[in-house]
Formats: sequence, C-alpha cells, structure tokens
Amino acid sequence: MRAINRGKLPGKQSNGKQPSLAQLRAFAAVAEHLHFRDAAAAIGMSQPALSGAVAALEEALGVQLLERTTRKVLLSPAGERLAVRVRAVLGEVEALLEEADAVKAPFTGALRLGVIPTVAPYLLPTVIALVHEEYPDLDLQVHEEQTSSLLEGLAAGRLDLLLLAVPLGVPGVTELPLFDEDFVLVTPLDHWLGGREGIPREALKELNLLLLDEGHCLRDQALDICREAGRADAPVATTAAGLSTLVQLVAGGLGVTLLPRTAVRVETSRSNQLLTGYFADPAPTRRIALAMRTGAARAAEYEELARALRGAVRPLPVRVV
Repeated sequence: MRAINRGKLPGKQSNGKQPSLAQLRAFAAVAEHLHFRDAAAAIGMSQPALSGAVAALEEALGVQLLERTTRKVLLSPAGERLAVRVRAVLGEVEALLEEADAVKAPFTGALRLGVIPTVAPYLLPTVIALVHEEYPDLDLQVHEEQTSSLLEGLAAGRLDLLLLAVPLGVPGVTELPLFDEDFVLVTPLDHWLGGREGIPREALKELNLLLLDEGHCLRDQALDICREAGRADAPVATTAAGLSTLVQLVAGGLGVTLLPRTAVRVETSRSNQLLTGYFADPAPTRRIALAMRTGAARAAEYEELARALRGAVRPLPVRVV
C-alpha cells in the first residue's frame, strides 16, 4: 500500500534547521490575510522577502504550507494545522517579551511575601497600604507560615521575601532590619502585676506563663526571656496555636502571657478582662526584618521596600532601626 502524502513537499524532508521568528511571523501574516501583498504590508516586510521567508519555512519544516495560484493563496491541510501552532508560538514569544519588560521595570510583577503568624495580623495592614500607595503595579502575594516553612520556601524559590523575627543565622539569607518592639505582660484583671509599670524581668520566674505551640518563633523568644530572668523550667502546661487564643486563655484566668507591642491593641480589645503590664528598662524585645536570598536579582527593590517600610511603621509602638 502506498503511503499517503499529507502535505509534505515532494521528495523533501525536514533539513534539521530551526525555523526563525521572522519566518513564523511571515507565515502567520499570510495565513491571516491569504494575500502576499497585504501580509507584507501588515508586518512591514517587502513582498519578495515575505515570499522567501515562507518558502524557507516550508524548506525547514519539510511540508508545503501554501497552495499558490495566479489569483489567490490558500492554506494547505498541513498549513491549516501548523498555522494554529505558529500563532501559539508567536503569542508565547510576545508574552515572553512583555514579561521581560515588566521584570526590567522596578516594583512590577509578582512579589511573593512570606509572613510569620505573630506579625501578619498587625503589620500587614501597613504593608498593604504602602504597596497600594507607592507601588500600585506590584502584585503582592502573601503567604502566612511559620519560620521554618518560610525559610524553606525562600531557599526553594517559592517565596521572594520574608517578614519575620530575626536574627535567623541562616547562610545565604540577608536580613534587612526594620524595627525593634518591646514585649509586654498581659494578665487577668485580678492579677497582682496587672497594669503595673517597671515590672522586673525576675517576676517571670514565678508566673504561670502561657505559650504558643512548638514551631512558633515567639514561643522560643518567650522561653529565652524566661531563661534570662533566671527561670530554669519551661512552662508548658497550656499552649495555643495563635495569639488570639492565648489572650482569651489569659482572660479566662488560666495564666499570663507575653505579647509584642504591635499585637496589644488588636488582641486585648476583644476582652474587658485583661490588663497590660510593662517591664522595666531594658524591656525584653524582638527585632522584625525583611529577609531575602543573598544576591537576589531584585535586591535593590527589596532594600528600597525596607526603607519605605521603616518610614511607614513609625506611627506604630516600635523603634525603627
């Protein structure tokens, strides 16, 4: 049985050459206009050059794309099928060029920001407002995760920038400090330290301190503060997955907890059964920073964003670094 010729040029095989973009554009124009003169005018090419480009494409592919007559141009069956592919390829090339232009423009495109849970509810309103006002073309995408997960995402390229407590001490990660904030003591109404100022850190040795679950950096910071105060044991009788639950446990009289200053207004406003106590100087603190991959391609943008954030957080109860 003889094989059926499905559009291949007689006696021709693909010569292994890659089609050029100029050839693909020429063929796409002819496929759209079905007229060499109109197609040439549409893409700003001379008619002989257009005809030569289409012929070269046929040669490279080893198939006949057009049926030429004295009056009109028609697509061959192979040309009908390949025209769809050519248009898709040219569309992707155009998208590539547009994306490259977007990448070259600062503060455009996607920014995948990872944030720890003990920062996200209190800092994100400021971050989002800043981005909307100063960088309207930036596509901010927020991911709330614990520190270990954020660092894995940064290393793998899943995340671009992190907003979290430092120091991290992780090789290959550059920290851009933003601010320091004090911890305060949140107590039930009837607690003897409720509402006091100048609380000595040593008082933590005798308190029933409620903590976040394992994996939260704020838990580790609270334990460090307790050790600095001279407390040897780790209070773990009751824990919570988030600060909101932790504060409600305090309101119920189950103990006391430590909150960063940026969280106080949001978390304590939910109950009238709470008081806030303040430590004597120097109060226990934490530092919040942006973190990026060392040598990141957008490092200059991230440094500029850090500078802008330092200005934006000044109205908050923090000390800008």
